[in-house]
Amino acid sequence: MTKIIGKRLRELRMENRYSQQQIAEMCGSTQATIGRYEQGLVDVSLDKLLWYAETFEVSLDYIFGRTDDPKGHLYEKDEPTLPSDASVNDFIEFCFDPTSPANAKLKKMLVQLMEDHTQHT
Repeated sequence: MTKIIGKRLRELRMENRYSQQQIAEMCGSTQATIGRYEQGLVDVSLDKLLWYAETFEVSLDYIFGRTDDPKGHLYEKDEPTLPSDASVNDFIEFCFDPTSPANAKLKKMLVQLMEDHTQHT
């Protein structure tokens, strides 16, 4: 993965007509380190990845090579909706992914807390 990140960082730098030295000065690094990032020889720290994303207004998905769209993925997911007449128990079940490792005891505790709260308000 380091190779694709390096390639993307190099492309961002070159598209914006910066030298490695200029990028180094802008982000508080050295030219040699920027060169190593771009060659994929070292991992880029999270703060530097965020700096690149913010500076060049691209997503981390783009930098990581997960998409070729600089703005990143736009997720379109059909989200389930909770019916207006749902019970507290329905709400708790709705909040947990069916494949979640959360156990029945935790769900029962949450139902009790919600019921206690609604009785006191």
